Amino acid sequence: MARVYNFSAGPSMLPEEVLRTAQAEMLEYGQSGQSVMEMSHRSAVYDGIITETEAALRRVLNVPDNYRIGFIQGGASTQFAMVPMNLMTTGSADYIVTGQFSGKAAKEAEKFGTVHVIASTKADNFTCIPDVDALTYSENASYIHICENNTIYGTRYTKLPHAEGIPLVADMSSCILSRPTDVSQYGLIYFGVQKNVAPAGMAVAIIRDDLLENARADIARPAMLDYKTLIDARSMYNTPPCYTIYMMGLVLKWLENDVGGLAEMEKRNNEKAALLYSYLDGSQFFHNPVRKSDRSIMNVTFTSPSPELDKKFCAEAAENGLVNLKGHRSVGGMRASIYNAMPRAGVEKLVAFMREFEKENA
Repeated sequence: MARVYNFSAGPSMLPEEVLRTAQAEMLEYGQSGQSVMEMSHRSAVYDGIITETEAALRRVLNVPDNYRIGFIQGGASTQFAMVPMNLMTTGSADYIVTGQFSGKAAKEAEKFGTVHVIASTKADNFTCIPDVDALTYSENASYIHICENNTIYGTRYTKLPHAEGIPLVADMSSCILSRPTDVSQYGLIYFGVQKNVAPAGMAVAIIRDDLLENARADIARPAMLDYKTLIDARSMYNTPPCYTIYMMGLVLKWLENDVGGLAEMEKRNNEKAALLYSYLDGSQFFHNPVRKSDRSIMNVTFTSPSPELDKKFCAEAAENGLVNLKGHRSVGGMRASIYNAMPRAGVEKLVAFMREFEKENA
């Protein structure tokens, strides 16, 4: 059976080279006589796997020495609570709501303190990003929270919010490792891994030392929701998602050795996005609603002239090996998630199909 081009927003496709390595090592990892799925997380062999995965992330993302890394179960949605439980030291924080996930993060944070929603693009159907230089930040905010790339609506920040002395916290679930990132601009980066990094089942937190050491003291956090407890235990306070961490290590090796690093990955991603957006901008049939300056290069949203044609498009695309193009249930239409593992050939085939569909249905 031929592999399809999977445009799912997550869990998403993985690099074929990574899957082939995982296939070859499924029954036995190295000379261990066992699969990674079977081995103890306390074994020397697995210790080598998790240690190298963290080291590879530091290399690929150029993580500064004063940042700690945690592999945490629960996905990014658990981080919506962990962030305020650990970092809302003043009892309040600023949130910029540019989509469903940043909205959920703000709602979750309200359980642990005062949330100032200093900007929202809901009135614009989340089709743009606010001007971060025009915002008024709260003087007593513990942090500023954003979702840097909006998976559902297809927008992204091209400039980061900044307020002197206030850490920036960013959910980067759908854009991490898609381009070089200056980690030092953030107090905390977190991301679910199921879009650009690994199979579902884990989030990663990259947190600055001072925030880790001076966590909120007025809440008795469960150990599993305490950054310092988990990170001091090297992400092995309990049994970690061992296989997901192993797969993440393979993806990082692919990025480092096969791709050649994040600068080259960004170049490839920009080329793929430009190919799709160029067609959409010239089409009289399909429409992308996002303000051009705020368009995501990871998630491209579009509609046809009617919901009926949207449905027909997705069905016929699937018959042609282009799957999971249906838009999120809250917005409809279509969405092509073109993460790192999506090859240029997949986007070329999609554009060719869209062109033919437009010709036959306009």
